[in-house]
Parts: sequence; structure tokens; C-alpha cells
Amino acid sequence: MLSLIRAGLSGGLKSMISSSPPPNSFSKFIMDSSATGPSSCFAGSQRLRALAQQLRMYKPPSVPGDDDDDIEENNLQEAAGKVVSQVGFLESATPVAQQPERFKPKRAAVLVCLFEGDSGEFRVILTKRSSKLSTHSGEVALPGGKAEESDADDAETATREAEEEIGLDPSSVNVVTTLEPFLSKHLLRVIPVIGILPDKTAFRPSPNSAEVEAVFDAPLEMFLKDENRRSEEREWMGDKYLIHFFDYEMDGRRYLIWGLTAGILIRAASVVYQRPPSFLEQTPKFKIPRVVNTDTTMP
Repeated sequence: MLSLIRAGLSGGLKSMISSSPPPNSFSKFIMDSSATGPSSCFAGSQRLRALAQQLRMYKPPSVPGDDDDDIEENNLQEAAGKVVSQVGFLESATPVAQQPERFKPKRAAVLVCLFEGDSGEFRVILTKRSSKLSTHSGEVALPGGKAEESDADDAETATREAEEEIGLDPSSVNVVTTLEPFLSKHLLRVIPVIGILPDKTAFRPSPNSAEVEAVFDAPLEMFLKDENRRSEEREWMGDKYLIHFFDYEMDGRRYLIWGLTAGILIRAASVVYQRPPSFLEQTPKFKIPRVVNTDTTMP
């Protein structure tokens, strides 16, 4: 039986989560047949309890026109209704937040599902899209997709999609907060939903082979570090910005985490660890084109 992690913690709430031990693979844990059954919510993890308490107090900045009644149907489409690793930025950094009457994008949500690794570090569950897909094949993404009319809120959208894509039972995830909206390359409004998986033995990945090729995890703190990271400068209507790329390897497989997914994880890590990244993000001040249609994308 794998030993439970008991973090020797002292000081305030921030000190309880501000640093992480060396990463350890969730995949190796779930393959261990000696793992025991589910435990009670947050049992045995003081760090997860502290994190949940901190995140429940987090309130994302409000975005004008963000009410459900203001979200109108339009023709902007993301491939197969999925949210993939493309260019993405905080919506508050764009004129969309100040001009909701001009642009009302469709809504989607992704699940930033955090759990505690064998060494006590916070890790996030990610997917690699199927190489058989006609669009964005083999790219890394967070579980998620477009909202459906039957979804009560963003949390239901994110957890429903996670169950469909990787077999993650919504009842095993404690949703604690949402982050501010991001805009995808195709100008889809994406809401990151942060959930905590208190009992990692409750999740045994069952990927939908039509959509997902692999399910893996990564240490959340890596998205604040300048290690294994590079960036590329792009331009949108005269404004320059950076796209971040993170190279990651686990169990002999290499993954590239970039664009929208990287942007969301940088923000999530900043909120969780309560500090900015050690590199320049360079978020642009975008202008909105006079005409927004199905062909409108960010470069």
C-alpha cells in the first residue's frame, strides 16, 4: 500500500502551498494494484484542504456582458466543439470586456483538475488529442468543451466534458472556483474551472479513443518556471504578444503544452501559488476587427 503524504506544515496558509516537492507520476500511482479505495473528502491531505479554502475565496474579475442572458449564439466554431491548445489570452486583456455589445462569443469551459502527487506536489490532469482527428490532432488540451443548453453552469460543462473524454466521475471532483475568461484562437470564450480530486485512487482514466489518445499529468508549478520553456512573438492588428511553449516528458513520452492550454495553466498556477511566473508573459492589448465572422482568428 502506498504511503499517504503528510506534509510537515507550519506558518500561514500561503506557506502551506507556496512550494512543491519534486514531481511524481500520477500514472504510476493509478497503475499500482495495491492502491486502496476512496477516502473521505480531503482526508489525509492538509495541503489540499488549505488549497481548497484559499481557492474558494478567490473571485475572478467580472466581465461586462458575461451573464448567460447576454451570451448569444453566433457562427464562431471551435473544432468539434473542443477546446484545444491554440492561442489564448485573458479576456480582460482584450477590448471584448469593454465592448460586449460588439462581440458576444460562444461559451466553453475546461477543467483544471488538481490532485496531490506522491511527494505532496500539486499536479494537473491533461489529455493528448487523438492523432486520428482531422483537426488539432495530437495536441495537448485540458478536458473541456462547449457549453450545452442543459448545463447549469460552467462547472457542469467542464465536469461533463471531462467525464465524456477521460471517464472522470464528476462526483469525485470538488469544484472550488473559476478563473476569469480566456479567448481562444477562434474567439471562443473559455472559462477555466478549478476542481480538486481529493482521492486520486477514485480516478482510473478511461479515455474516449475517438477523441483522446493519452491521459497524463504534470506538476502545476512548472508553469511558473522558466525551465523547459520557450516563446514565440506574434502580432495581432499591430500589437505584439508572446505564445508560450512548455516541453514536458513523462514515462518516456514527450508532450508540448502551448497556447491556450499553457496560458490557462500559467494563470492557474499563479493563483494557486500566489506569485507571478518567473518569465515575461507579454499579454497583448488586442483590437477587435470591424467584422467578426467564422473566418476571424488570431494568428
